[in-house]
Amino acid sequence: MGDQVSTDDGPPEPTPERPPERPHGHVRTEPWWSPWRDLMRIRLRGRWRPAAVAMFVAAGALFVTTSINSKGLDLRASSVTDLDHVVQAERDHTNALQSQIAVLNSQVGSLSRQVSNAQVAALQRRVDRLRDPAGVLPVQGPGLTVSLNDAPKSQIDAAGKPGGVSADELVVHQQDIQAVVNALWSGGAEAMTIQNQRVVSTTGIKCVGNTVVLHGVPYSPPYEIAAIGDPVALQAALDASDYVSAYRSFVALYQLGYLVTPSVSLDFPAYTGSTALKYAVAGTPQPPVR
Repeated sequence: MGDQVSTDDGPPEPTPERPPERPHGHVRTEPWWSPWRDLMRIRLRGRWRPAAVAMFVAAGALFVTTSINSKGLDLRASSVTDLDHVVQAERDHTNALQSQIAVLNSQVGSLSRQVSNAQVAALQRRVDRLRDPAGVLPVQGPGLTVSLNDAPKSQIDAAGKPGGVSADELVVHQQDIQAVVNALWSGGAEAMTIQNQRVVSTTGIKCVGNTVVLHGVPYSPPYEIAAIGDPVALQAALDASDYVSAYRSFVALYQLGYLVTPSVSLDFPAYTGSTALKYAVAGTPQPPVR
């Protein structure tokens, strides 16, 4: 028989000389290197898994180290520079410690009174007589209050110009507070407080930055100094003080705060802090180190 001719209507068979016809429509074809690409993806995924685990472990170690070093405090710069919050936290901590001291002192006094020894009893009576002048008992009486404050912010911002004053001269310093305290003592003050803390023989006033530290507690202005005594005599002592007059000259020129308020009755708390006196001791001279 002769060659049979196909009668199918399908597409013609591809020949080596003629490439196959491209099918119609949007059909995505894979490039020749797609198997290699898939193999590389698998290899990269396998390599990144240990690296990701290592990164998470390092981040966890960093968080733990930061938490230990901070000791529960905030390490952000904003909290460090927020002076008001720092001062308040230190003040609360110091007040808590002073409360503990007051409780311990009360326990010591109670135990001392239980001793039946005659010599100890005589010493205890002497201590009781000295409690009032020592400031460890609350007191009440007439007097006055002196309030000192920094110059307004506008005055401080304008300071430093040629021929003017520096910003340091427009804020209250420890010597200004000491001038008022000394004037009130010379005017016959019987008891005194600064920022509602009793002034005793071991009280020290110290400037630290733009705060004043009293009994270990930092305070910001305004500063209030109150004294129990004859209000007329206390006012006269303030007016007669050269140091207070120098401060009042800056009050008139640059609007620093100075206000005196007489009172019929003032209530002062007892001093509850430590009465131990700290002082410097001369050391032994040492030869210079060459």
